[in-house]
Amino acid sequence: MSNDATLAPRLRADIERSGYYPELVSDTLDTALANEAVVAYVVHHEATFDHDELRRHVTVLALTPTRLIVGHTDEHPADETSSHAYATASTEAVRIERIDSVVVTRVAADAAKHKRGAPVREVVLTIGWGAVSRIDLEPASCGDPQCDADHGYTGTASNDDLALRVSEAADGAPVVAQTLEFAAALSQATAHRTR
Repeated sequence: MSNDATLAPRLRADIERSGYYPELVSDTLDTALANEAVVAYVVHHEATFDHDELRRHVTVLALTPTRLIVGHTDEHPADETSSHAYATASTEAVRIERIDSVVVTRVAADAAKHKRGAPVREVVLTIGWGAVSRIDLEPASCGDPQCDADHGYTGTASNDDLALRVSEAADGAPVVAQTLEFAAALSQATAHRTR
């Protein structure tokens, strides 16, 4: 992809195609990108229901040669601060060397017949850079069913600053393929980083 002093043309077109406040989303990303070239990207538009209201959210991930840009735009109903519905848009710029993990989970419809490079039904991309950590604890045991001693706790700690789930049914096959391409580009960028 090439850069055109603002957003890469394909990225801009995909933001506009999402139809979700495209000028606000683009303006927010322009600021975060700071004219740096876009290597890969994903635009994910998601609609959720909150009680009887439809709420929309868009996530834009943009990879540059030096950073991962994570953009979120949410809409909010009118409230005591505004008589009209409004949107908030934020970006986070993460240096490539800060990214600790890139986890890609694929869901294949018929795994026994899956061929290398064939489309998958769903992809979950989880990226960790240490801003958000989760610890899952459970009581430890020694394996003796008669033992009633306190063995403390055992658990796992994980970084999962961002989890993006896309599916063929909800988002379309092109977005699933684009997410896999983005994950590959991000994995490659983190493989060559220096600490």
